[in-house]
Amino acid sequence: MDREGVTAALITTLISVAKNVGANRIVPGAGVPHVTGNPDLGPAGERALRAALVERALTALTTPLEGQRVF
Repeated sequence: MDREGVTAALITTLISVAKNVGANRIVPGAGVPHVTGNPDLGPAGERALRAALVERALTALTTPLEGQRVF
């Protein structure tokens, strides 16, 4: 997508796969069964975890890159 001028960030727990397919902005997720959450944290903990992931993804989107980077 970056080559076409659309900046994107990938939230994933499969970092090596993301690198192999050529994703430029890679944001590590929380865990394999729940990439953007953790049901064991309860509502407040989930909200905080998700907010942190979104913040990291926004940082990834606004960071100029040349090549791949894990945030």
